Amino acid sequence: MTDFSQTRALFDLPAGVTYLDGNSLGPLPRATAARVAQTVQDEWGAHLISAWNACGWMAKPRALGDRIGALIGAEPGHTVIGDTLSIKVFQALAAALKLNPDRRLILSDTGNFPTDLYMAEGLLKLLPEGYELRTVAPEEVASAITEEVAVMMITEVDYRTGRRHDMQALTQLAHDKGALTIWDLAHSAGAFPVHLADCGADFAVGCTYKYLNAGPGAPAFIYVAPKHAAEAEPALAGWLGHKAPFAFDLGYTAGDGIDRMRVGTPPVIQMAALEAALDIWETVDLDALRARSLELADRFIAKVEATTDLTLATPRAPRDRGSQVSFRHPEGYAIMQALIARGVIGDFRAPDILRFGITPLYLSETEIDHAAEVLADILATNAWNAPEYKERKAVT
Repeated sequence: MTDFSQTRALFDLPAGVTYLDGNSLGPLPRATAARVAQTVQDEWGAHLISAWNACGWMAKPRALGDRIGALIGAEPGHTVIGDTLSIKVFQALAAALKLNPDRRLILSDTGNFPTDLYMAEGLLKLLPEGYELRTVAPEEVASAITEEVAVMMITEVDYRTGRRHDMQALTQLAHDKGALTIWDLAHSAGAFPVHLADCGADFAVGCTYKYLNAGPGAPAFIYVAPKHAAEAEPALAGWLGHKAPFAFDLGYTAGDGIDRMRVGTPPVIQMAALEAALDIWETVDLDALRARSLELADRFIAKVEATTDLTLATPRAPRDRGSQVSFRHPEGYAIMQALIARGVIGDFRAPDILRFGITPLYLSETEIDHAAEVLADILATNAWNAPEYKERKAVT
């Protein structure tokens, strides 16, 4: 079993803050600053360009990819990190469409994160006429999987409500109809056990700055199932996805397997932060994490519903949700700003969602109870109804 009091000690959390926004940006692991400083001073500073070889920088995207792969149920050698999540979505979608050339329909849902849909829209503008992006309500995805569908592109956990799709069931339905699957794990990786290989997922992508705690701007990852690894075409054919990048051939030849999904120069300093963050996961049992997350979430839901009139947006059944709790209120933005002003940090998603990340690595009953009490007081006293809390900031 994981000792979550020990994992809590591995994070540098500001005094007086109750942090329930790790589903948007994870907090700073205590080891990160030293690891980044080491990379800057002892590697870059001491070795200059020789560090690419002397310090193993070029191999780290694969090595870190495998460490993430262990958290998402991927086969070794089939996950790589680099670039941004949007880029990885574009790569996965382009590759999946090419692997299913007789079909031209992308199926997604209205709970998907908008950037995934934007990437699909942008890609379709570059393809011949006849390609289509179709979105349906999250609850209607299963019934919308038909023999028209080339690719089903779904974010496993709805970023607003925390509703969780059934990866295994939907992947099986898609395959039964001849469609391929892309799973966005932005709100899954590090939140609960993921079983990509067991579910038969074709592609998966995700970010590392949320539950994996690798810091703002941390690199994304992409997974390609073994059966597609030698055939998937990355679309964004960057030099580090080339079979021989330092041959500097003028024509592109895809690298072997997952290497072809590399694009640009690895973000070395961000990789150092990711490496430090992943060290924490060596001590974490994902099943214990999931059990603890659900326990804390149920506690928070019960306390908030007992003391406020907020409407629960997150599914009540534990199996149907990720690791966040969301409530609805017409004045959700102002309420969240009032909470933040009192040291309880969650976030807001339009039009009316208050989001709270439930992350057992550094949260206990004490923080959960405190957050619920402060929220109840803000609502009971109408403390949110102040001009300073209603002025929208650039980041909500």
